[in-house]
Amino acid sequence: MEDDDLALLQPHLTRVELGRGQKLVVAGEPIEHIYFPEGGVATVVSTLPGSGSAEVGIFGRDGLSGFCAMMGAESSPYDTIVQVDGATGLRADTATLTELTEQSPSLRSLLARYVQSFIVQLAHGIVCHVHHRIEARVARWLLMCHDRIDGDEIMLTHDFISMMVGAQRTSITVSLHILEGVGMIRAQRGRVTITDREKLEDIAGEAYGLPEAEYRRLLGPLGKTAARPS
Repeated sequence: MEDDDLALLQPHLTRVELGRGQKLVVAGEPIEHIYFPEGGVATVVSTLPGSGSAEVGIFGRDGLSGFCAMMGAESSPYDTIVQVDGATGLRADTATLTELTEQSPSLRSLLARYVQSFIVQLAHGIVCHVHHRIEARVARWLLMCHDRIDGDEIMLTHDFISMMVGAQRTSITVSLHILEGVGMIRAQRGRVTITDREKLEDIAGEAYGLPEAEYRRLLGPLGKTAARPS
């Protein structure tokens, strides 16, 4: 973000706590506030009454909630929920931020580039769901979460990973055991620790990397890189 745009935004930002399970956007309700997480992981979740919930997208300190409201939509059909907490966020009134993007072409351009990067993430997730086996999809989501936190320990339940990947909980348990058995992760109750990111990237293959590269191309640094031998 350019210094002038940051100076424009700062007077309108309030730091708040973001706890696990907190809804930043409630499906079908007016989006009154935009949140910029300073850590943790938030997810965009689609819920169908007859089918249950599924992950749509993910962001952390790389993104913001409810950006559709700044583009003319008053609400979203999807919830946005904090799934990995332990962080704060910056909150601003949607109406105020909308006015600021109208005042600043560079801020408006930044938002448009973020929207593009998020669309690529969504589209890539659909492709992965169709073409990649469950272990690669689990590896992809773990890498995406790992990119957005400090350290290697991610507070994730099997139920949450199941929703992220769109698979039965039993299949997630088996996949985690496979990844743990070859030394990529250590899975404990309610948490997963990344122990070998390089191997995790290898098993994810093409399921991971394209959206991250697009984000870096459009916006700037994102995530971690495996320490590969030279």
